[in-house]
Amino acid sequence: MTINIAGLPRERIVFETSPLGELCLALHALAEPGHHPGLAGWVTATAAALRPDLADRLQEADFLWRTTFSDLFMPFAGLRGGAVSPGATLADELDLLDRLDDEQFVTTALEFSCLALYNEGGGTSPLTDRAARTRALEQAAARGPRQVEFTERLLKDPASVRAWVRRLFEDCDDAFFADIWQRVEPRLAADARHKTELLRRKGLREALADVSPALVLEDGGTRIRVDKLAEGRTTALDPAVGPGLTFVPSHFGWPHLMVLHRPAWRPVVHYPVGAHELPAPTSVDLLKLRLEALAHPVRMQVCRSTARTAHTTGELAGVLGISAPEVSRHLSVLKKAGLITARRRGRYVLYQLDVRAVARLSSEFLEGILR
Repeated sequence: MTINIAGLPRERIVFETSPLGELCLALHALAEPGHHPGLAGWVTATAAALRPDLADRLQEADFLWRTTFSDLFMPFAGLRGGAVSPGATLADELDLLDRLDDEQFVTTALEFSCLALYNEGGGTSPLTDRAARTRALEQAAARGPRQVEFTERLLKDPASVRAWVRRLFEDCDDAFFADIWQRVEPRLAADARHKTELLRRKGLREALADVSPALVLEDGGTRIRVDKLAEGRTTALDPAVGPGLTFVPSHFGWPHLMVLHRPAWRPVVHYPVGAHELPAPTSVDLLKLRLEALAHPVRMQVCRSTARTAHTTGELAGVLGISAPEVSRHLSVLKKAGLITARRRGRYVLYQLDVRAVARLSSEFLEGILR
């Protein structure tokens, strides 16, 4: 995923907190606790304390945060007229959400069934085009009855759904979010200040590295590449919405690193402020390399033999019943993937499986596909 920043003034790159964005990830953690094992205690306690009516209403719209991380939670990025910052409070950001016009609100809320509008940056609106409306309803039907009901309500009466959504978020604030935001906001604000100072003193490359190793400055500083399995491109210089790139820290975010790349919206990078003990994320390319390396049955046998003790190429050839050159080719693939270590003993080279690297594969795979 890439973000074009060629010619973007440094002052248009900002690090700021967003209570509405953090609410999105808190709701996601409640809906998908398996993504966030470190939050199990909070999820259990919060879910148990929810009023039944609020829990039911959250289920009605959980597709907005369970899988898609709806851009409705970043309304400041879609407002016209230059860079608009997130609100200082949840109420401020809900006011920004109210400023989106019906066209923006509907197409954003229907992201789960209008992906063509997002990825292709074109198409017609289901509010005004009968074919687009039919397509949105058909795609919602494939997702389930709750999505159909929500889509029908939204297309028929956007104003009432907008009021319903705002009230839902306000009730979440009363029920649990105000307390959690009061606890996490100081840390997030401190991180934003630190990144801002790093940007000022050492430049964007250093600031990006501090956000995540998955962010890399490329093409002479004109493009940011985000190492994700998802594909997309956006620009921080769209004249329709005004220049700007916003980085938003999150307490609830890990392992997700999200990039808002909706056409005609300013890009937003929503990044986790992780604990120091969390490992650096493995690149998607390395993850693919490791999975491909282990997909071959002979290399699986090499791993089995070298997991027990170190072997030379000749020893492995004898164990596996293949030629030494064949063993060398398989060892080369495993070494390139970082799964085999080599050490010299006299005139021999001993190869052994890096058990720790293999043990991390499941978590690396999960982190890579959820990033």
